[in-house]
This record gives sequence, C-alpha cells and structure tokens, in this order.
Amino acid sequence: MEQVLPAVQQAGGAQGIEVAVATEALAPAKKGVPGRLMDFLREVRGELQKVTWPGMEELRKATIVIVIFVLALGLFIGLMDSLLQLVFVTGVASLFR
Repeated sequence: MEQVLPAVQQAGGAQGIEVAVATEALAPAKKGVPGRLMDFLREVRGELQKVTWPGMEELRKATIVIVIFVLALGLFIGLMDSLLQLVFVTGVASLFR
C-alpha cells in the first residue's frame, strides 16, 4: 500500500512589515585622497600588529625545507627532460633513418 505524505507548509511572507533604512546613514563619509590614504595606512599598521612573526629558528627550518624541495624538484624536472628528450628526439629520429 502506498503512503501519501502530508503537504509541506510554506512559510508565510512578510505581513506588511517594512523596514525603512536611511541611505545617508549607510553611506560612508566623503573623504579626499589624503584622508583615505591615512585611513588605509592606519588599517595596514593595525593588521601588521596582528601578525605572528616566525622566530629565527623557525625561519631557518622553513628556509632549509624550501631550498631542499626546490633542489629536488629541479633535479626531477631535469631528469624528466633528459628522459623525454631521449625518447622523443633520439628514439623517434631513429625510427625514420
């Protein structure tokens, strides 16, 4: 036997309640270029004070890891280049001799 589920009730819309907002209150105060520049620089300074800077030991470890990774990646790319050159340039050229 098939069971029929009850219909889902739709939420009612706003009952005539409207909110009026003054657009002047939302608009930022008009400032010139020097004022906006000073605000920007104050915000940058505030954000830089929130940053947690790494210590010398942490910086040294991260630098070593990055250098090793870059060297390994360079070695891998160099080996892949040599292998692909051997296969495609030398191998394909020998097919047409």
